[in-house]
Amino acid sequence: MSVVSSVRVPYASYLRVYEPLAAFPEPERGHWARYARRAETPSAQDELRRSLADLAPTPPVPVPVHESAEAFVAYVDGVVCVCPWRTRLRGWLAMEELVESLPASLLDAMLPPVVRAQAQADFEEWREQNPDARPWIRTSVWEVPVRWFALFADEEREYVPGDAEAAPVLRYRTPMVQARRRLARALRTLRETIDEGPLTEGLVDVGRWLEEFHPRSLVELDYGGLVHALPAALLAEDRSAADVAEGIAALKDGDGEAAGEAYGRLMERWRAVRDRRFAN
Repeated sequence: MSVVSSVRVPYASYLRVYEPLAAFPEPERGHWARYARRAETPSAQDELRRSLADLAPTPPVPVPVHESAEAFVAYVDGVVCVCPWRTRLRGWLAMEELVESLPASLLDAMLPPVVRAQAQADFEEWREQNPDARPWIRTSVWEVPVRWFALFADEEREYVPGDAEAAPVLRYRTPMVQARRRLARALRTLRETIDEGPLTEGLVDVGRWLEEFHPRSLVELDYGGLVHALPAALLAEDRSAADVAEGIAALKDGDGEAAGEAYGRLMERWRAVRDRRFAN
């Protein structure tokens, strides 16, 4: 346990989907029902630390040998909803992103080619048997993607300041039906007012992902480790979802100046985080 707890939590944010037990077939439904009745379930930091601890050995273990049987639990109007960790699947997907984003020399130093080759072979074999599998959690390092904010309203923001014993928490939660509705409206507005681009493509991708889940699910945006990358005052004043909503509404009304101002506030807020990412 001491090794796990000593691993520093990374600067990452998360988009999670909590599905009601009815969305799961048996025997998995029974497993999650029993799991939710436990007196205590792991936190987000527990999950991160366990995953990162696997990277400490030599050679590292980028993907767990066995899939996690853990999940996050939430209650929506008295209904138990769970967000399975699926750490093994997410490990494979994260490794694919690293291959595309890092220089070969740096990638080889982090994950030797023989380790990556074995993990890729395991993933291909697993994918053949699980072609429809998808993660309940999406991760973004050093930022919250703008497209994620489009799913939420400012009144759904939950902020808890940190203290000596606990880190601050900043998150948004909304019903799946609201997330899908907002995404569709944002996508329609963007397509009617600006050229196709990364934001439009990102919204399409998130929309396809959300369609994979039960309509009575809960969608959560969690700032995760990013709360440690933002000054306390800036974190407390963060209204990024409101800025995105205001910008989209301005575009719909044909007010390009107001849309630009909202986008400018958003970019200025996150510039400090981006600067830290590339700091020496």
